[in-house]
Amino acid sequence: MAIVASRNQQAVRTRRAALERRLGISIDPALLELSLTHRSYAYEHGGLPHNERLEFLGDAILGQAVTVMLYRAYPDLDEGQLAKRRASLVSTVALAQVAGRIDLGPHILLGRGEDLTGGRQKSSILADTVEAVIGAVFLDSGMDDATSFVLRLIDPLLKDPGHFGAAMDPKTTLQEVAAANGVEHPSYEVTESGPDHDKRFRAVVTVQGLVTATGDGTSKKQAEMAAALAAWRLVDGRDGVETDHAGDPPGA
Repeated sequence: MAIVASRNQQAVRTRRAALERRLGISIDPALLELSLTHRSYAYEHGGLPHNERLEFLGDAILGQAVTVMLYRAYPDLDEGQLAKRRASLVSTVALAQVAGRIDLGPHILLGRGEDLTGGRQKSSILADTVEAVIGAVFLDSGMDDATSFVLRLIDPLLKDPGHFGAAMDPKTTLQEVAAANGVEHPSYEVTESGPDHDKRFRAVVTVQGLVTATGDGTSKKQAEMAAALAAWRLVDGRDGVETDHAGDPPGA
């Protein structure tokens, strides 16, 4: 048993080292583990600490880093335009894309039930974990390194010529795609799950004869936006985190 436990620990260390290489930064092992611990895992393991406080911290660090960067990078944009760009970069959908790019999902510690229902593909869980990792980087390395880390994470989004248009208003963008193809407006079906204090929503959007995709979030609006962006990315040839073909939603 001791040999098996030792091998398991070594495997975990190897996986975490690989994750740190993708992140491009070294993080204190205990902080990294905490940032990856979802509350469902914590609950199933006797009430361990989980990553929600780090998520709260990381959200603030993310917002500040992106706000300052946009202010400096786009001197000709007014407040409203800057706010829309910031929203598109710090949204659940955007952060889920970031998580997919660094392959974060397999490293998240999830409870069995959450894992079996596709938790590693849920945009809300992926986005929350990205924020928690940002919080861990801040605590371990300080504001300068945390800011640099955030800007590295979002740099691919900034370089994507289609990101701001679709990500800022994905439902309108998808509606325009439908019109351009001469088909009916997108239709959305939304389901909800979880207790009242922790509702989760999943949207399935269909553009008849063209595409079907899914998205999830902590509100109906968020889930519909995630689904719309996923559908647009399928049509545009950019596979994202929240994409699935008709009749085969994530975790089904």
